[in-house]
Amino acid sequence: MELFFSDDIQDAQVRLDPEESAHCVRVLRHRVGDEISVIDGRGTLYRCVLEIADAKGAWARVLERIHGFGAHPYHLTMAVCPTKNIDRYEWFVEKATEIGVDVVAPVIGERSERKVLKTERLRRLALSAAKQSLKAAVPQVAEPVGVRDFILSAPEGALKLICYCFDDVERLPITEVLRRQAERVMVLIGPEGDFSPEEAALARANGWVPVQLGPSRLRTETAALTAVTAVYLFSLEA
Repeated sequence: MELFFSDDIQDAQVRLDPEESAHCVRVLRHRVGDEISVIDGRGTLYRCVLEIADAKGAWARVLERIHGFGAHPYHLTMAVCPTKNIDRYEWFVEKATEIGVDVVAPVIGERSERKVLKTERLRRLALSAAKQSLKAAVPQVAEPVGVRDFILSAPEGALKLICYCFDDVERLPITEVLRRQAERVMVLIGPEGDFSPEEAALARANGWVPVQLGPSRLRTETAALTAVTAVYLFSLEA
């Protein structure tokens, strides 16, 4: 199944941008009358028939709308410090999208080695991964903020989890905490040097629950993807 993306959907008409049009018409050789599937990035899939097969601007007519296509029964925000090697962070965004995540929120901690992050490429990777994994919703990639600001701005009512390596407090297994069955889950993952004690203390003081992902010491991106997978698999069992 091929998915195309459009943010220009009005009534029963869908317009593909030049990049998607070229892929549809020139690469995949779709012609007028062919049925194509288009996502809007917000959770709806549109079954369409191609009416203008122009490689610079294709148009299609909507036959059917399918809401919640490829959706998961939770809302997950992954607040993850960017890795020094940006390839590792990009890998996390791609794989987390394939599994199921709603918001990727880059956060900059006191011990972060990477202080600057360009988000446009991450958004393109998320879109590509959403189409590949047959999802109509594309995760939001937020602009980077400081760890402290993110901790303090987290909404009430969310299940807020922080993964870190300090042994000064009890850390419950993430699967045990997920039994609280909140619809909105937020997970905070630190940089290679972990959170500072002050950041961890601030999180605990503001309702973030310390959790652990098992006995292995994991890289930042591995820990983040493990958390995404835990939430996803728990939702299948719930």
